[in-house]
Amino acid sequence: MAVTNATPSTRSRIDKIGVKGGMRVAVMGVDDPTLSAELAGQGAVPADELANLDILFYGADSAEALAWVGALVPMLAERGALWIVSRKGKAAAVKDVEVMAAAKAHGLIDNKVVSFSATHTSLRFTRRRS
Repeated sequence: MAVTNATPSTRSRIDKIGVKGGMRVAVMGVDDPTLSAELAGQGAVPADELANLDILFYGADSAEALAWVGALVPMLAERGALWIVSRKGKAAAVKDVEVMAAAKAHGLIDNKVVSFSATHTSLRFTRRRS
């Protein structure tokens, strides 16, 4: 019989996402009133220039938004991560498989999912390591 842990995690979403002090981060199209403060509280550095990013949060709730994923990849550092944030559940305008397909079409692999908020989910994509 499997044992489950019914206690919810006490780690913040920023910890679950993997944000560390000194990381260069940018946020595009994510409407979240507390995200910037959480990133600053973790010691992340807001990027002045969209290049060599350790983490890029990108809001994508339409096929049109997903079409821009290819333009985002060059903004990432070699080991940078693209977190695509979209609505979840019945309110979702794009399905997770559509998000994954858009990222994979540009050489990215998905390797983590984090509940971003009560209404949004986030999927992490990174470059395939050679």
